[in-house]
Amino acid sequence: MTVLLVDVANVLGSRPDGWWRDRAGATARLLDRFAALRTSTLDGPDGAPVVVTALVAVVEGQARDVESPAGIRLVRAAGSGDDALAATAGELADGDDDVLVVTADRGLRARLPAAARVTGPGWLLAAADSVTGQDQAP
Repeated sequence: MTVLLVDVANVLGSRPDGWWRDRAGATARLLDRFAALRTSTLDGPDGAPVVVTALVAVVEGQARDVESPAGIRLVRAAGSGDDALAATAGELADGDDDVLVVTADRGLRARLPAAARVTGPGWLLAAADSVTGQDQAP
């Protein structure tokens, strides 16, 4: 049982598709794509199955006011998204589920609890493509 904790700004920024022209709109579309993952069994980054029990997404800046799709818990960072991600990872790591953090940010990775596993945005985007049957940029 795994909780996915997503660094939304980092995932969004991983594909240069013009998201910067409408950060809130691009974030909402990305979250809609991820909603299908919240009760899925995915091929994990290491090839082992990942049973997703919850999806927590950290949003910041202009994307802070987006609506949350059903089943996704949004953490709206009041300041630094990295601070909110590190704090949320700490809270989640104290629970019974495994925590898989999705970010490519090396500085953030160093701040995560030892119990948290980490993977990059490419894995999550490919997983969303496989579940939704789509191959599109966020």
